[in-house]
Amino acid sequence: MRKPSAGSRHIVLLRGINLVKRNRISMAELRTALEAAEYGDVRTYVQSGNVVLSSRASPERVAKDVNALIKKRFGFDIAVLVRSHDELAAVVQRNPLARIATNPKGYLVTFLSHEPPRGFADDLASVTTQEPFAVIGREVYSWHPDRIGRTPLWERLASKSLGLEATSRNWTTVTTLVSMAEDSNDR
Repeated sequence: MRKPSAGSRHIVLLRGINLVKRNRISMAELRTALEAAEYGDVRTYVQSGNVVLSSRASPERVAKDVNALIKKRFGFDIAVLVRSHDELAAVVQRNPLARIATNPKGYLVTFLSHEPPRGFADDLASVTTQEPFAVIGREVYSWHPDRIGRTPLWERLASKSLGLEATSRNWTTVTTLVSMAEDSNDR
């Protein structure tokens, strides 16, 4: 049973969990741990580490606290990125590649831990001419019309040498998470 909503809605994005046999975390156990840590209305979406929850804390504080909880409870030190409901809704509203990204499974948003350094977009442009992308604030929108895995842009976005923490979600997941946060606000 979920606790009643308290505070603002946040979307928690975990990097690199439940990949084959690496960093396995049961979403049911994660929900239980987050509820025990007094987060409200905790909901998860698919097995790749997407959580919607309520908290009075800032997104930055939620990220730090969830990271510490996962280290303590599950033994993994993974990147945890958090956006408020309003921030994620703005990501969807911007949608700079809407005219060309026709398949939501091939349209990614890469969430960055902080705004990228100057020249970041030029660095990405140097690895691809085939995959359109846009860097806006702390997000990179990228369209992978043929396939996502093993393309130069995807390899660069998924690389730990990117210089900042990052995790990607396809457009279907991003829009579903916004809807989940909105549904929770209506309760």
